[in-house]
Amino acid sequence: MADKVFLKKNEDKRILSGHLWVFSNEILKLEGEPSNGDLVQVYNFRDELIGTGFYNKNSLIAVRMISFSLIDDFAALFRQRIISANSLRKTFYPQRDSYRMVFSESDFLPGLIIDKYNQTFVLQVYSFGMQKNISTIVQILKEEFSAENIFSKNENYFRQLEGLEETNEIYLGNFPIEIINDGTVNYKINFEQSQKTGFYFDQSDNRFFIEQLTRGKKVLDCFCNSGGFGLHAAKSGAASVTFVDSSANEITTAKKNFELNKFESGTEFITEDVFDYLERISNQEKFDVVMIDPPAFAKNKKSIAAAKKGYEKLNRLALNCTKPNGWLVTSSCSHHLNEADFFSVIQNASQKAVRQVQLIHFNGASFDHPRLISMPETSYLKFAVFKVVD
Repeated sequence: MADKVFLKKNEDKRILSGHLWVFSNEILKLEGEPSNGDLVQVYNFRDELIGTGFYNKNSLIAVRMISFSLIDDFAALFRQRIISANSLRKTFYPQRDSYRMVFSESDFLPGLIIDKYNQTFVLQVYSFGMQKNISTIVQILKEEFSAENIFSKNENYFRQLEGLEETNEIYLGNFPIEIINDGTVNYKINFEQSQKTGFYFDQSDNRFFIEQLTRGKKVLDCFCNSGGFGLHAAKSGAASVTFVDSSANEITTAKKNFELNKFESGTEFITEDVFDYLERISNQEKFDVVMIDPPAFAKNKKSIAAAKKGYEKLNRLALNCTKPNGWLVTSSCSHHLNEADFFSVIQNASQKAVRQVQLIHFNGASFDHPRLISMPETSYLKFAVFKVVD
């Protein structure tokens, strides 16, 4: 007999609108004794079937919806969803072999991220249901995509929220060295040393945009990581690019990637805290284009106030280092900092820096990071380009 979850009165409305999370305080009763990661049938207050999802009694997200109907063949459903997700990426990136292939809830595979690096597949698993069915996922990647290497590189914070063991696994092959191409720029990926899954695919499309601004310009790339924005500036013919990151390993990687592509711009590679660097040079050096792509300052709602202060200070310092009629390229990957707050931060920063700015371009994440309009949680990246007009 199938395990069933029954929702409280009116708690089905958000789910029926397309949201994929049932929270623990929305559940009226449980029929059966499902284990964490088991499939359960979800019913509303009137005993009408809503769909099927993964159950987790230890998480605030008690059910992650997989389907709005009953599931006859779970493996077949997963196979179809993963193939469909990959087909979507190939629509926009037909020549690329590396991209985010599965983006969790946005691809109707809640709690599963798959980044594809040629024939290497890096997983992030953040739901008990996905972890429980990992062998099925691995089998699909082997059979449908000729995977040579499959392993996980999880963020412990999200595993903790789900009550999952904080661990990574190699499911096939090993940690290779991969050289990937984002369309025009090559990157060497060392998975044992790199951050996150190995590369930040979410900014790929935005890196192409900045090429329009950087030809012949003096460019600063802060929080450069493996060099993405700065490398595209060099590709466009920037006069010089200064790469800054607090991680010596990332600076070394950015330098190797610059050499890999044989770009000719003048370069400087600096290992230093970005805040300290910007404060140090604010009265000494100005750039035509200043690009800042910091890590998330707000991991949860409680940290929003502190995050706003951090983003405001960072953008103020960046503006102090930007020439008149130059460009500020700024991002935030904090989901909890919404679009309105993001623009408010920039406005406050420009006022304190006594600079006038025009918003020229605004975007989110790249095409391989689709969003569900029914789930604000699937939208997180803010990318903005401002002309500093004074």
